[in-house]
Amino acid sequence: MSPEENRPRTLREMELEVEAEGREWMRRRLEAKVQAEADRCGGVFPPEGVQGVASAAAKNASAHGLRADRTAGVVRAKSKR
Repeated sequence: MSPEENRPRTLREMELEVEAEGREWMRRRLEAKVQAEADRCGGVFPPEGVQGVASAAAKNASAHGLRADRTAGVVRAKSKR
C-alpha cells in the first residue's frame, strides 16, 4: 500500500465524494421523472418545436453568399472556410 492509501481521509474529501454520489442519484431520479412525464403525455419531452420558414430576403441573401450581421444591420459576404 502506498502512503497515500494509508493516510486518513479529510472531511473535505469525504464531503466531495458524498456530494458527487448525491448529484448522480438526483440526476437519475430526475431522468426517471422526466421519462415518466414523457410517457404519460405520450410524446417527446420537451415537445419538438416547429421549424420556421426563411423569408424571401433571407433566401435571396443565402443564394448570393451573403449573411445578415444582426448586430450592426450590415450584410457581409460569407467567409470561405
